[in-house]
Amino acid sequence: MKTNESFTIREITAKKAYDVRHPVLREGKPIDACHFEGDDLPTTFHLGYFIDTQLVGVVTLLENNHATLESEKAFQLRGMAVLTSFQKRGIGDALVKKSETMIQKRDGTFMWMNAREIAVRFYEKLGYQKHGTPFSIPKIGLHYVMIKKFNKKD
Repeated sequence: MKTNESFTIREITAKKAYDVRHPVLREGKPIDACHFEGDDLPTTFHLGYFIDTQLVGVVTLLENNHATLESEKAFQLRGMAVLTSFQKRGIGDALVKKSETMIQKRDGTFMWMNAREIAVRFYEKLGYQKHGTPFSIPKIGLHYVMIKKFNKKD
């Protein structure tokens, strides 16, 4: 990250997240393809990473238990995306760390995601572990469930 850039991470709407989801995750598809089930639930939140006033990265966190994992209050990370020209600058890292902080403030004890094969090392560096066997999502590719438990606050 360049030191002369000022950045903020703040909550945004699901629709605002489409500004980054669409070109990065759903390029060439209709804008409706950016909508995720659960985007508008009151327990879901979306974070945006802004450099000055430009939105360059997004992530969505849904309160959602994983079917094969026992957890008290789990959140699923979905739709993390950083505009191509801003990748490899620590933005994804900052978004995940901010997500973890906000989940813990909401008494979340667990975070998980379906990570694309190319993202596994990124999540492992942040303390996530693979769970179960890899699976394929048609037209997207091989994925792994990645998990991280948080210590309960007393």
